[in-house]
Amino acid sequence: MSAPTRKRRWLTICALTATAALVATPAGARPDRGRPFGSRTLAQLAAQRTQLAESMSPKAKAEDGDDGNEADEIAEGAQQYAEARTSPGIVAPGAYGAAWTGLRNLPRTGGNWRNVTDLPYNSDDPRYRDVDSNSSGGSGNVTGRMAAIAADDDGYVYAGSAGGGVWRSRRGGGHWTPISDTLPSQSTGALALDGSGRLWLGTGEATTNADAYLGSGVYVLSDPRHGAFSSRSRVGGDELESTTVHELRFGGGKVWAATSAGVWSHSTKTPKGAWKLEYAPHPDYLPGGAKANDDSAAYKNIANDIAIDPKDPSKVVLAVGWRSGDDYNGFYTKVHGAWTRITDGFGDLPTDADDVGNVTFARSADGSRYYAIDQSPELTASNPDSGLEGVYSAASPFGPWTKIADYKQLAADGSALTTAGYMPGVQAWYNQFLTVDPSDPKHVYAGLEEVYETKDGGGTWSTVGPYWNFTFPCWSIDPAKQTGDCHQTTHSDQHGVAIGRYHGKSFVYVGNDGGVYKRPVNGSQDASGHATDWASLNDGTIDTLQYYSVGVGKDLDHGGLSVTGGLQDNGQSVLRSNDKVMGSDFGGDGGDTLTDPANGCDIAEEYVYLAVQVTQNCAVNDGSWVTDPSKATSYNVAPADNATSEARFIAPLAADLKSSSTWIAGGRHVWVQTHGYAIRSGAEWKSVYDLGAGRTATAVAASGGKVYAAWCGPCNNQGFARGISVGNADGTGWHDVTLPVGGAVPNRYLSGFAVDPKNADHVFLAVNGFSRHWTEGPGAGVGHVFESLDGGTTWKDISANLPDVPTDSAIVTPNGGLAVATDLGVVYRAPGRTTWQRVGSLPAVAVLQLKLSPDGKTLYAATHGRGIYTIRVRDCG
Repeated sequence: MSAPTRKRRWLTICALTATAALVATPAGARPDRGRPFGSRTLAQLAAQRTQLAESMSPKAKAEDGDDGNEADEIAEGAQQYAEARTSPGIVAPGAYGAAWTGLRNLPRTGGNWRNVTDLPYNSDDPRYRDVDSNSSGGSGNVTGRMAAIAADDDGYVYAGSAGGGVWRSRRGGGHWTPISDTLPSQSTGALALDGSGRLWLGTGEATTNADAYLGSGVYVLSDPRHGAFSSRSRVGGDELESTTVHELRFGGGKVWAATSAGVWSHSTKTPKGAWKLEYAPHPDYLPGGAKANDDSAAYKNIANDIAIDPKDPSKVVLAVGWRSGDDYNGFYTKVHGAWTRITDGFGDLPTDADDVGNVTFARSADGSRYYAIDQSPELTASNPDSGLEGVYSAASPFGPWTKIADYKQLAADGSALTTAGYMPGVQAWYNQFLTVDPSDPKHVYAGLEEVYETKDGGGTWSTVGPYWNFTFPCWSIDPAKQTGDCHQTTHSDQHGVAIGRYHGKSFVYVGNDGGVYKRPVNGSQDASGHATDWASLNDGTIDTLQYYSVGVGKDLDHGGLSVTGGLQDNGQSVLRSNDKVMGSDFGGDGGDTLTDPANGCDIAEEYVYLAVQVTQNCAVNDGSWVTDPSKATSYNVAPADNATSEARFIAPLAADLKSSSTWIAGGRHVWVQTHGYAIRSGAEWKSVYDLGAGRTATAVAASGGKVYAAWCGPCNNQGFARGISVGNADGTGWHDVTLPVGGAVPNRYLSGFAVDPKNADHVFLAVNGFSRHWTEGPGAGVGHVFESLDGGTTWKDISANLPDVPTDSAIVTPNGGLAVATDLGVVYRAPGRTTWQRVGSLPAVAVLQLKLSPDGKTLYAATHGRGIYTIRVRDCG
């Protein structure tokens, strides 16, 4: 795309669960579309700049022709993230619980982890306004994705994150404290305060997105203002373990849970006793059922929400259905004691299975009005602009419902999403919230990609939280201003909402892919209907940043070290040694990262599908490239597999251990370039090996010119295959290693290599997924860490006492030890030992990558939900 539309999406990696592949590409998704990533296109910055932009460098022009459809890419990324943890089969419930128990029982090393990203992260940092940055969009301080929010009338706010647990504020937002660190799941699906002030937590994020994890059930906290969740506070037995929880609703002395395994209920009077299965459309597909091991089992009983009539709690409506469509999708109520599909009398709200997908309900405090958002599987498959069927209102949960908004109406009411191919509700299967002002049944907040408000029951709408400000006349890239003359907005992609009071004033709190924001419930708007009073609550005391990668190098300008990393939907963070606030120098999703140990401002960052950007000045820029393209200092250097979509969503990128100027990238091909950070064009990459049609690299590593590449293809459960190829960076000696399905290396996703820097033939392999005890799939095998002494020709399982937990990466420490990152923390095998220890004490958070400091004395861990942590290597063993 042209330079005026160069901003990259805060791409939400949508996809799912780690123990039961709940993710699938929505019907009609087009993973093979011509361009590998779709940027949320900016409207033209200004007509007078178009001609300048058309003459821009090849770096900017490389993005021309982008089709702009992010929703397809999100779904594909979702599927790929799940594949790594589920292929070659379906994973049985309880796998993560058992892994967490096993890890906690391991002997623990000395030392303590230190969080280095527990300070504000300014997505609009004026230092970094280069061509590939989203700085000046208007989101301000951000953190990781928030899945649910709850708030009371005394200033207590509770934020449930996607992968970093639940946090509490006593001051109406900000000054946060974690309150769920001891739970075996840090993934939040739902938060709700009941009438007596107890806080209910449903674990397992239910957005069915690429990096969401299953939960360990529902917990209740009697004194949420002072206490913390513990495993003893779980409600019921293990009925809801390894599910996701979409909503928790209360009525008739019961708490109702809409889950990935149907609708369940439990008494609110006591946490004891089993959950009752109220309704599952296909119970044979539930654990223990005749079809529990079917490939589609995870999609057959998905429930989204429950509407309960407060005047008669026996009157209940269930919204049930998989976002991509199934014959059971629809609304259900009890008729003569049996749950029955509603087929008529609903008015405008569809009841046909093709038109009922992800649904969210809301009710006014007085019970006089009900509202609903409905995502349509048919529209998601057929309409490139939006999957939103509509927003509806009724006097009763049984209707008749009246449509009060569709995507075209919302787009016309101040939205930033007015471009064909990406309009309001295009990700309605992922982005939804809905709430009603307790003091006014006609005052409603609705969340999709943006935040919308109506004060007249849906007659008129305002986009109070636009996607970003780039498309508006008030926007400017001027570093003296956060976002020109526009007011701050929220981050995009909405998931949670609550209304509470603090110091006698009412506020609405929203949770999204950038954290938590608030504004007065009856706040002010400008002439365009955009709110003028949003405040970010991401003050640095809450660190739920979801890193895929980390890079460390010397800070030549200030001394010390510079730390950077790629994030889910929050670009690339940069932390210089003298920083009090982190900045963002690349936008969109940040994938893998390379950083020159000798110069921390030499950075290569992968977006998605091997869309690699490089900078040699930390992408410091005042935005002058807008009028003078020659002043851009970030360069698109993607290998050719990026253009042909023959790379994983988060594709592997590595530097040779002996030469930081030799890089290896993996798609269908193994790519090598030898110009280091001075590379300026994708044409400088050379394909040294073709892995083969249908195969894509999952991990690469190199030392002294010897290259290892792991691949899968097919990568899903149907015919899953994996392998290893070995050769040299100069293109010679390439061959496939024989890995039989029943051999030493399991037939599961190969996620990382660690090469011994003293001997390139000595290499370790990290294997994802679960072993055959949990996985019903051909060749699932056992073990997670393997060692080769002959350059990958033969392998030995060295997992020993390591619990059965997905492993993500590994690294050899300078003393010859081996550190391994898992979905639940870090483990270490000391030199000369054969058994494993748990490194320090982290919450149950996924660690996706490990790196060493330039002097090798400090280990850096990129966690996917709690930021970046460090520990001294000497404390690991």
